[in-house]
Order: sequence, then C-alpha cells, then structure tokens
Amino acid sequence: MPFALVSIISFLIVLSVMVVVHELGHFIVAKLCGVRVETFSLGFPPRLFGIKYGDTDYCVSALPFGGYVKMAGETPGSETSGDPHEFSARPRWQRVLIAAAGPVANFILALLLMSGFFMMHNEVENFLSGAAVLDVVTPNSAAGRAGLHTGDRIVRFDGDRNPTWDQLTSRALLDVNSTVPVTVQRNVNGKSEQFSTELFLAQPAKGDDLDLETLGLIPAEQSGPVVIDDVMPGDPAERAGLKSGDGILAVNGQPVHGTPAILAVLNETDGKPVTLLVQRGSRTFSMGVQPEWGDWGAQPPGYRLGISEVPPPFHVEQLPLFSAIHRSVSYNLRNSGYILEVIYRLFTHHAGVMQQISGPVGIARMTGEAAEMHGWEPIVGLSALISLDLGIMNLLPIPILDGGMILLLCIEGMLRRDLKQEFKERVYQVAFIMIILFFAFITVNDISRLSIFSHFRP
Repeated sequence: MPFALVSIISFLIVLSVMVVVHELGHFIVAKLCGVRVETFSLGFPPRLFGIKYGDTDYCVSALPFGGYVKMAGETPGSETSGDPHEFSARPRWQRVLIAAAGPVANFILALLLMSGFFMMHNEVENFLSGAAVLDVVTPNSAAGRAGLHTGDRIVRFDGDRNPTWDQLTSRALLDVNSTVPVTVQRNVNGKSEQFSTELFLAQPAKGDDLDLETLGLIPAEQSGPVVIDDVMPGDPAERAGLKSGDGILAVNGQPVHGTPAILAVLNETDGKPVTLLVQRGSRTFSMGVQPEWGDWGAQPPGYRLGISEVPPPFHVEQLPLFSAIHRSVSYNLRNSGYILEVIYRLFTHHAGVMQQISGPVGIARMTGEAAEMHGWEPIVGLSALISLDLGIMNLLPIPILDGGMILLLCIEGMLRRDLKQEFKERVYQVAFIMIILFFAFITVNDISRLSIFSHFRP
C-alpha cells in the first residue's frame, strides 16, 4: 500500500479515536449533570445513519474526522430558554466539569495506552536508558567544532542533569535552532575532568526533523565491536572480503561502537578508501575498503559499505500491571512538561519551536511511519502522545477551546454575573480567526517540510 494512503488512513483512525474519546468525556459528564444531549456523532455531517435513544441521536456521519457532541443550549453566548436541562441553565461548576471532562478523557486514554504499551513485549536498546556517552565526534560536526570529544559523557545538556540518550533527544527537539550549554565529563591524563561549552542545534537546511547524528551527537551504542549480520552481494564490503559475523572495531583508526559512528567516519572521508580494523574469531586484522555513494533506502544518501549490522544490545520490557501504570504516569508527566515548555516557547517567539510544530500533514506522516513499523508498539506510543497533547491543548485558556470556556465561567463566577452575550460572541469570533490562521501556518509549515518541495528550494 502506498505510504501516502497508509498515512491518511492511519491518521484518520488515530484522530477519530482521540476525538471520540474526548467527546465521550463531555457526553458522560453532561449526562451525569442532567444536561440534555441532542447528538452524539461519530464523524461530522452529513448524517449517514443512527438510532435515537431517549433525547440523544446516536449516529454515524460522513466526514471521518473524529466526532462531536451537541448539547441543548451550549452555543457560545446563548442565553437559557428556561429549560433546566440546557447546558447554559446548569450551575457554573457543572459546566466547568463538563468542559474539563473532554481533556481529562484524553489524559485517561494516554495513561491507559502507555500502561498497555509498557505491558507489551517491548524491545528497548540498552544505550537509550544509559548515560549519554559520545561515540565518534567528527571534527567538522557541530559537536566537534564546540570542542566535544569521543568518549565524553554528557553530564549537563541545557537544563537536564545527567541525561540519558532518550532524555537528551527530547530536550534537543525543544532546543532546535538555538544555542544550549553543554557540560561533559572526560578523562584527561588519567583524571576525570569536566569541560563546558555551547552547542548550536541547527535544523537541517532542507527542513527535515532534527537529527542528532548530523550534529555529531552520536551515542556509543555498545562496548564491543559492530558485528556484521549480512553482506550485500556486489557491494564494497563483499569485494573487500568482509563476512557475516565479522566485528568492526575501528575505521581509519577511530574506534566505533555503533552503525551511526561507522557512517559518520565514512562520510567524513568524502569517498576516500578507509581502513577497517576487523575481528574474525580470535584473529584481528586490517582491511582496506572503498566506500560507495548511494541512496540506501530508509537511510539518507551517503557513503556506505553494503552491510547490515547486528542490532545493539537490548532488553525486553514486559512490566506487570501496577509497574506499567507507574511507568505510564511518569512518562505522561514528563511529556506533559515537554508539551507545556513547547507552548511557552511558542508564545515567547522561539523560532526553533515554531519550525518543529506539526499539524495535520506532519501528524499524518508520523502516523504513517508508525503504522508501517513492525508491531503495534509504535502506533500505540504515538497515539498516547497525541492524546496527551490534545488534552493539554484543549485546556489552554483560549475561547472556543475547553480551557477558554472554563476561563470565562470562572470570570463570571468571580463577577457573580454573566458576561454580555455580545461580548462573548466577539471574543469567540476573534479566537476562531486566530485559530484558523494558526492552523493555516502549521499546515504550510508541514507541507514545506515534505521532501517533494525540496527540489524548488535554492
């Protein structure tokens, strides 16, 4: 199935689940508060089919972009007709609960999804949860120019102390196109010393997502050699005599501890022959290889040897229920902090964050990539993150969002009177225009990052 079609289908499924759960939260609390719910729809009009039970029309509609709940008297700025079962006739505290129930439902979904995720058979590479130790640092990379060395352990990255590679990656995405303070611990003449510098995290010129490896932040994925799993027929490695099971210890005298390190050294040599230090059984010997340039599938174009490597050491996580819930809570709290920081930087005009924000096109691309990966884990993890993001965004104090409704209700509660209907209508109109403009901006931003448009750039 073409990737574009996979992306669209997976995006619609994930979006529909997220929105339906959100609206289900509103629906349940509205019913508990005695509000008459006129419609609960999967999808948006026109209505296809459904059944009416009590006061509510439960239906399926034609446009598969989530769903909606229609409550009597919920139109922004509407005044009550005297019917006690209308939304606008209920006490303010009940209306606040109804408004908050949608985001809370998304938080609960994120918690459940990640709890299930951590209970699955989940293979996690060991280095991701270990200390952030650098493998090869090439001189021409951003890390090399900043003075970082091979073997350095990052003990501070921006505000994070002793980050793991997983934490460092998340932090770097927030800091894209900015300069961050970095402190590393290194051995000098047998003594452990600390070295501090600043590192500029530049986004790739063609607009792709930030890649730490292009900056020279390459993780030491293992302590031993990089073991060859397979040698591609007719490629440089086979012509040089490399075999499956061989271990690559060094390239041009530079010790390597992962595939990214090998690729970094190959690309640094700009196509010149390289010398490999190879371990074959109990024997260690040197071998010359001429790399070749090409487009090698999922990886970006570059110089390659034509080998596939044994994955770095990993461990299987399959947590029991309560441990999985605890891990899920920690995961969602940490990512909530990241999302809130992104929002703060967005409103403080942090250019790097603006370029990293994804809208529908970007999310469709990510869900497509997750759907094409092996197993359910990637799509479950991404869905949890989207649900968490949807819940937080809807709590922002912006009119027409749930948070904006809660803010207006709180203001009215403090004033002990309703705000004028005309004022509410103007506020909602301005907010609607602002959200449409922002939606248009991030959509253009998404489209500009698609590789098809890179050919039109100077």
